[in-house]
Amino acid sequence: MHIAKRIAAAAALAAAAALGCTAQADQTTDKLKATLQSRLPEIPIKSISKAPIAGLYEVNLGTQMVYTDASGDYVIAGDLVDTKTRSNLSEAHLADLNKVDFASLPLDHAVKVVKGNGSRRIAVFSDPNCPYCKQLETTLKSVDNVTVYTFLYPVLSPDSVAKSKAIWCSSDRAKTWESWMLDRRAPASAAANCDTTALEKNLALGRGLNVTGTPTVILPDGRRLPGAVSATELNSALASAH
Repeated sequence: MHIAKRIAAAAALAAAAALGCTAQADQTTDKLKATLQSRLPEIPIKSISKAPIAGLYEVNLGTQMVYTDASGDYVIAGDLVDTKTRSNLSEAHLADLNKVDFASLPLDHAVKVVKGNGSRRIAVFSDPNCPYCKQLETTLKSVDNVTVYTFLYPVLSPDSVAKSKAIWCSSDRAKTWESWMLDRRAPASAAANCDTTALEKNLALGRGLNVTGTPTVILPDGRRLPGAVSATELNSALASAH
């Protein structure tokens, strides 16, 4: 056989073997996921993959990582740390899995506030009655040259829903939002015929993205910053976002 043909044949065999291994690995993790989900039905399992430690599997619960053996008989709750680099592997992988495609966000469903030249961008999931969201809004006063897209995410109470509807239905959403969050000026009630389907879509979007707390900041590179981050932390994160 010509040398080029032999190389091509070897490459084809290697590819077939790799596909076989991948299929086998998928079957193993699928079976393991089914086992764990049947034994722990109250815990939603997003995905399972091999852990850096032989014999262990990483179980993605959306908000945290846990680890299990190949049979699913035992679960270890806690972070996996690389002692050589002192890096938290669980935290890093979870952050990577939870990255958001910023370009796919429906920004027309958000309240848009432009500060300075607006050259930098963030998205925020925020509840109008969340004290930490109000704290973040105060912090944002000192952050310049940023466009903030706030997805109203009323998850705390029925009043959060009412206020979100009133803000969304106002003639100047940005001004009404900041008046409430910064100055505590309650918005006028929403008109009965106002279309608030965007808020329902925001709730579905947030649940789909695993937004479990407010505020949650989404950076342009898809990373998220949970909680009322400081101006220093936000500026630093924006500087490193690509």
